Amino acid sequence: MTPPPPMSSSASSSNLPHSNWTPILSPLSIPSTKPTSRSTYTPTFSAAPNTSPRCYRTDGSSSEVPAIGRLRLQSRKVFRLNLGVSASAGSIDTHLTVLQLLYTFDFSATIDSASAALSILPVALELLFEDCIRSCVRFLEVVPWSEEEEKKVLSLVPLLGEEESRELLARVSPTQNDSSEEMLHGLILAAIHNHPNMAFVKAFVAKLLRDFSSRESAQRVLERAFETSLKVVKGSLEEYSSPDFRGDHNETEAIQRLNLHTAMTNGKHLLWLVERMIELRVADTAVKEWSEQAAFTADLLRAFRDDAWRNIVPGLPAVVLRCTSRLANAVVAGSILAARQVRMKLVKEWLPVLIVCKDNVSPMLPSHKSLYLELEETFLRIISTLPMSEAQELLQQCLSFSTRNVDDCPHLVTAFNTWFRRATRPPQADKLC
Repeated sequence: MTPPPPMSSSASSSNLPHSNWTPILSPLSIPSTKPTSRSTYTPTFSAAPNTSPRCYRTDGSSSEVPAIGRLRLQSRKVFRLNLGVSASAGSIDTHLTVLQLLYTFDFSATIDSASAALSILPVALELLFEDCIRSCVRFLEVVPWSEEEEKKVLSLVPLLGEEESRELLARVSPTQNDSSEEMLHGLILAAIHNHPNMAFVKAFVAKLLRDFSSRESAQRVLERAFETSLKVVKGSLEEYSSPDFRGDHNETEAIQRLNLHTAMTNGKHLLWLVERMIELRVADTAVKEWSEQAAFTADLLRAFRDDAWRNIVPGLPAVVLRCTSRLANAVVAGSILAARQVRMKLVKEWLPVLIVCKDNVSPMLPSHKSLYLELEETFLRIISTLPMSEAQELLQQCLSFSTRNVDDCPHLVTAFNTWFRRATRPPQADKLC
């Protein structure tokens, strides 16, 4: 029902339940042109002396005037509608704007920004101005919001109906509890598998992981991706080390090449994941998993003793040993507080791989030489943290670290001197009792 224009005291008031009462809006001045139908209720009131004024809706029902409008009866012919307006900046202008919209069709010109919609919407809700509410909500559904505007939207959502708020809530409310983890996992997969500008994307995803609010969620996502990549690398090396020769020779060779390329590609992904986990200090599970790879290291030993891989993936040994070196260095630095069994098994399983790579990979690139030397030193430092019986067994396998000139392997000399110094110390068992 169309809200009537303001009427003078001398104008006909036959449409009102009591013709002696004529509503006017004061002190706000509204044009007296014919208004359009947009509001749920109209400023058509009925009141008798000493009773509360009522507003009549288009469906014939009525209720007391909303709390935001207080009727102050001035006389038997005129009453005044006072709108409660907050003292905040622009509040009066906003109320005037909403009241003017009762008389115009020009919502699009007025609601032209998210901030305008957010300032008008509370007043429209206050006045039950449904067309204005719908226009504000429709505008907010389409345009982007700043962080502050999003907070205002969330504060207004409880005042809206379910249908009106559905699209607004869909933008800011996750549909499932683990949506952040699924998003991160998808970004990691895209960065390491699918994106052409892989280096830039990896750097960006690494920043997202560093800045992510929940380290536990980041850990779960990285561990999930780590397990997937490790499984692929292990499967590829297993197939390469135990090939099926029943088919055509050329076909078998093609499959072997594919297995090596798959292992190399996913090995690089694995190295990136290990570096991210160490950076976030969430690599405890990864180092434990890496120390329990007896079957994987056996496949690597068989593969690296063969020459076939050299012309296909010459960088594969370095990739695998870099993963080992990163994890072992984190253990030595205390970034990963690995248990004694984990430390022992890490050296026990991966020391033979290091030795085979040193002996069989030639010519040795300078970068590979520095990698091998770094891993030797790291393994020896881990061995120094183990009980003497375990250290004795592992040190005997490290003799291949020696060089033609004894002075060129001070790390090996230091490791053996440390062990013998401890071995000559008197037993301390009696003092522990």
